[in-house]
Amino acid sequence: MKLKRLFYAGLAGLALGTGAIVPTVSAQTLKVLKGSSSSALSVPMNRAVVVESESVFAELSVANPGIADIATLSDRTIYVLGKAPGRTTLTLLDGSGRLITNVEVHVTPDIAEFKERLQQILPNEKIEVRTANDGIVLSGVVSSIGRMDRALDLAERYAPTRVSNLMSVGGTQQVMLKIRFAEMQRSVSKNLTASLGASVGEADSLVKGASQVLSDGNNFVTGFDGDATTGVSSTTEREGAFSIALNAGGIGFQVLLEALESKGVVRTLAEPNLTSLSGQEAEFLAGGEYPTPSIDSAGNPIIEYRPFGVEMRFTPTVIDGDVINLKLDTSVSSLDQTVSVSNSAGFTVFGFRTRKATSTIEVRDGQSFAIAGLLQDDFTDLSGQVPWLGDVPILGALFRSASYERNQSELVIIVTPHLVTPVRGEALALPTDRVQIPTERDLFLFGAVTGNEKKKRGAETEGAEAEVARQDFSGSYGYVMD
Repeated sequence: MKLKRLFYAGLAGLALGTGAIVPTVSAQTLKVLKGSSSSALSVPMNRAVVVESESVFAELSVANPGIADIATLSDRTIYVLGKAPGRTTLTLLDGSGRLITNVEVHVTPDIAEFKERLQQILPNEKIEVRTANDGIVLSGVVSSIGRMDRALDLAERYAPTRVSNLMSVGGTQQVMLKIRFAEMQRSVSKNLTASLGASVGEADSLVKGASQVLSDGNNFVTGFDGDATTGVSSTTEREGAFSIALNAGGIGFQVLLEALESKGVVRTLAEPNLTSLSGQEAEFLAGGEYPTPSIDSAGNPIIEYRPFGVEMRFTPTVIDGDVINLKLDTSVSSLDQTVSVSNSAGFTVFGFRTRKATSTIEVRDGQSFAIAGLLQDDFTDLSGQVPWLGDVPILGALFRSASYERNQSELVIIVTPHLVTPVRGEALALPTDRVQIPTERDLFLFGAVTGNEKKKRGAETEGAEAEVARQDFSGSYGYVMD
């Protein structure tokens, strides 16, 4: 004990002799009364606490010197220094060897500086800081996940891998995602085909030739068989056909012009809305499932169903206030009957036309973001002709055919997240609330498919019906947007 006293006295003298500034540490004082139980002594790690005894002690000891170190400042005062987190016991004995008291010493991590830094970084958050063994326990309610992460990162600086998180996130933590799919498709195709046929001679010595459709034997004969009908049957898709056939003696001549022009516009619009808790995944499908044949591991034929339509999967995370992080996966698919596969059993499977988008974005409540925009323009033209004859000026057009096709499509996907809270059930309106089943009299006598309103507006001022009556179909349903 004398060596320790001399050691601390030497440190104090060295500091005074060299003019060094010793930082002042606010020490906790514990008074020990003889014959009474002492309360537990809490000592921050690397800090000191002074213990004062009512009676003079002769001997003192600590159970685990690795947790706390002791030194005597006088015959009634003890200097306790916390070294490592844990619990130990300080024992005081008088001159006759009798026990004065046992003091339970609890050494905890020093969290005073951590509390100060936490208050500086997050001044408006109500976070409680406690110690548990050699770690830090954080509890309370924070306003966002982002601020919770900042508090945990700061705690890791003071107690690496020994931080317990008991904090919860308050505020609005439900996110409704509104997605608008808008697609426009336009197609234009034109086709012009000229067929020429000629015959010279009698039936015994007949020379004939034709191009395009008239090259078929049946079609060729109809123009030169001498009948009143000169129609031409063609398997070519067309919107208009013009045929001229001349037959004078043994010379026959026929010209067939076929023309096709088609235009089409397709508009696709979908607005699915889906709500999920922060950090939880939500999934949505509006469409159907298409059966496709497959083979299992045993080689047996099975039927699998592949979904198609408007699909949406997203995971929202409220970061800070009204800032929302969205992990989004969307797709719009439909059957493509231009692509098919058939088997010997007569089973035909069509292909799919799919547009997908996967993205992670960060927006505020009510803000919109276009995550996908696709402008596609496909152009195809084809020209076919009889060799050499198609190159003849003017008359060469009778030996040529030309087709032109252009397909344009534009797809835009816009996402808009909203922070929402539940409302009372009376405030929710459904599309069926104002639709009534007609009576037999209204249905058979007046042809009404829905019944008339039996209650006038304003007749009900309270209750669910009155609340529904005040709703407007142009609003949003299910949640109230902040």
